[in-house]
Amino acid sequence: MQYVRGMSQPAKSMRRQAPSDPLERTAGSRAAAQRLKMRRELAAAAMELFATKGYEATTVDEIAAAAGVARRTFFRHFRSKEEAIFPDHDDTLVRAEAVLNAAPPHEHPLDTVCRGIKEVMKMYAARPEISVARYKLTREVPTLREAEIASVARYERLFTRYLLGHFDEHAHHDAANDDPLLAEVAASAVVTAHNHVLRRWLRADGKGDVEAQLDHAFAIVRRTFGTGIGAGRTPQAGAPHATAATSGDVLVTVARTDAPLDEIMRTIQGALQEQ
Repeated sequence: MQYVRGMSQPAKSMRRQAPSDPLERTAGSRAAAQRLKMRRELAAAAMELFATKGYEATTVDEIAAAAGVARRTFFRHFRSKEEAIFPDHDDTLVRAEAVLNAAPPHEHPLDTVCRGIKEVMKMYAARPEISVARYKLTREVPTLREAEIASVARYERLFTRYLLGHFDEHAHHDAANDDPLLAEVAASAVVTAHNHVLRRWLRADGKGDVEAQLDHAFAIVRRTFGTGIGAGRTPQAGAPHATAATSGDVLVTVARTDAPLDEIMRTIQGALQEQ
């Protein structure tokens, strides 16, 4: 799989361009914070009622009353009671997109996507007790599990669009146009790796170095999808991405622009060891 490291086709924006006026930005930030605060209050009320009364027996009116707001306020923030226990996903999706859009030109697109989905892990890790309780609840209520799956699918679509926009158009040699498939498979691998680590962390009651576990999982994905899928799509099949040669005290390295950094470092290390 070969990617372009620049922002050749950035991910489609999911919201309006940020206002340029400082006062407008401040007002927008304040409104967003208030919105998130209310969503979290409604979510906390819903979680408590689901735990005490049961999911099926709890109504939207009861959730709104427990949060001290009107029914119409609830529906300004959530479309249904299933959505009420996932208050942070909308804002986290925006933050993940911001990571993609601000990616440095030298960064491999898969590394960018891995950084993007870390925003999701940060959301869960910021409130471990609530995250663990929510996880247990979603295991018991199929409807909530389906709502969670729908939320995860939005991240996957975002990352698929991003990866598809970073294929190297000059490296295409197949008439089947497999890029959409490759982008979707790679994005799914990143999301699956994240969710595997997240579930393991939640089953451990939110204990353990989840970031180190996540980095390990992403390293596996990066090794597999960073170069493996594209092995047969390089201009010269089987050609190395990087070569190094020494002459006296000078080491010269030549690398393809899509060469993974770890491969370049291994090539350099191998050349130095031959000295």
